[in-house]
Amino acid sequence: MTEQATGAHHPQPRPRSGGQHSAPEQVTGAQSLIRSLEEVGADTVFGIPGGAILPAYDPLMDSTRVRHVLVRHEQGAGHAAEGYALATGKVGVCMATSGPGATNLVTPIANAHMDSVPLVAITGQVASASIGTDAFQEADIVGITMPITKHNFLVTKAEDIPRVIAQAFHIASTGRPGPVLVDIAKDALQAKTTFSWPPTMDLPGYRPVTKPHAKQIREAAKLITQARRPVLYVGGGVLKAKATAELKVLAELTGAPVTTTLMALGAFPDDHPQHLGMPGMHGSVAAVTALQKADLIVALGARFDDRVTGKLDSFAPFAKIVHADIDPAEIGKNRVADVPIVGDAREVIADLIQAVQKEHSEGHQGDYSMWWNDLNRWRETYPLGYDQPGDGSLSPQQVIERIGQLAPEGTIFAAGVGQHQMWAAHFIEYDKPGTWLNSGGAGTMGYAVPAAMGAKAGAPERAVWAIDGDGCFQMTNQELTTCALNNIPIKVAVINNGALGMVRQWQTLFYNQRYSNTVLHSGPDDVNPQARGTRVPDFVKLSEAMGCYAIRCENPDDLDKVIEEANSINDRPVVVDFIVHEDAMVWPMVAAGTSNDEIMAARDVRPDFGDNEDD
Repeated sequence: MTEQATGAHHPQPRPRSGGQHSAPEQVTGAQSLIRSLEEVGADTVFGIPGGAILPAYDPLMDSTRVRHVLVRHEQGAGHAAEGYALATGKVGVCMATSGPGATNLVTPIANAHMDSVPLVAITGQVASASIGTDAFQEADIVGITMPITKHNFLVTKAEDIPRVIAQAFHIASTGRPGPVLVDIAKDALQAKTTFSWPPTMDLPGYRPVTKPHAKQIREAAKLITQARRPVLYVGGGVLKAKATAELKVLAELTGAPVTTTLMALGAFPDDHPQHLGMPGMHGSVAAVTALQKADLIVALGARFDDRVTGKLDSFAPFAKIVHADIDPAEIGKNRVADVPIVGDAREVIADLIQAVQKEHSEGHQGDYSMWWNDLNRWRETYPLGYDQPGDGSLSPQQVIERIGQLAPEGTIFAAGVGQHQMWAAHFIEYDKPGTWLNSGGAGTMGYAVPAAMGAKAGAPERAVWAIDGDGCFQMTNQELTTCALNNIPIKVAVINNGALGMVRQWQTLFYNQRYSNTVLHSGPDDVNPQARGTRVPDFVKLSEAMGCYAIRCENPDDLDKVIEEANSINDRPVVVDFIVHEDAMVWPMVAAGTSNDEIMAARDVRPDFGDNEDD
């Protein structure tokens, strides 16, 4: 089990009863579980009942404070809990039975671990006397999830349930947020116990450091004012710490350019003049190049992952590194930090603002005018863009761009993984935090629909669009039934190019256009010629069968009308099957394993920076 001191500082769970202890009362372990969930403030649980967890579902039926959403697959429950957490800022909760129910949660737990999402997964386990006997529907889910949870618990005594639930929510939401698993034996759920709240919180060794060291802050401020080519490299930790207002103040105070990672979109307004866009494998030319040519990188809640750095030993060769993170394990893991700062991003940035102001008051102010001349030239020469297909078909980039432009204020966008994810990152403007949900670290196909469902369940007043690919959509679309039956009216754009688009792009570029097993609309060697030209599956019919309103769009002239029709329907889920050109590609691109210096702005277009490479 891991107890990482690691993301945002959140208050410890408190009882709802104004801090008063409740008198002990006789209950079952299952009743104790539901009462504990009520007391920590869990109002929504996504799950599916089964044998080992069934005792918990009986008192759940009587709860007026916890809503249960019956999903169609446990993976959907986990991703929905993630979407709920990201949309509300609260801990997401999912529940499953033992064995296959629990193992179906492994993917969303791993996803939450990679992306630092506060999640509590509750699983039933076979009776404690049967543990280790290969009993029916037994799986060692504690052992299986140990590498992908922040902490996990096996509960075999009913009296431990309130303490464990309180600790699980505290660990999931404090420090660097992450998933916590609570596995409860069936006999512990059935046994009689007493319930009182709050339980004693005793977590020796778990003390996340939130306040940064003053000396490190002063050193960082000095480097910022001395630098000629600084970059603020902003990661998802800034969103987790709710530090976006502070970030804007720091950026404007220093005048330094800002790049926001895929996980940080919305942390800094896309339309801000200091924003260079997203760095990384498919980042903007200006953002990628700024990091490469910087003499100082101030990393805030980011982890120097391989998609941002490219070939690590060639990343940012001229840059000193200030690395601030609440997880000390991240600092120096991939790139040695000249100034390491352990602390909560909000506290770090607030202290940096004061330290930089002090530097300014003493006459030390950075001059970045030459740097901005270069940055603006790269921005203007190599802007993000796309070509319209020559055959009159729909451009996937235009579809996504128009969805973003026509969406109501405050819309939340959830993306699957692949080309459509990158286009959604590029061509929708994110000006506010909490408007972009995606699977960054794990890259989980099938994330979008259930994550959108969870976001809409947590924030029913906001519009929620899932931007999905036809490959991703076929992994978790059964949750549209859940949406239809539970009054969760999300909107889904299926960017349907008939292929596993990103894999096909790699086959085009690196495998001599040998499209091995990436075509989705026909069988092996097209074994059924009669089926050519038909849609298998027909997403419109499929979506209608699951209780959704469904539309197909193939003509660019119909694009705005179809999107506006989708936006106008709010009494049920809406699915739009956008038939788009199959050969569209994501650019810019840094090929895997190569240096960021080798970024391609478009196919066969290598940027010319016109500078001295040994500067």
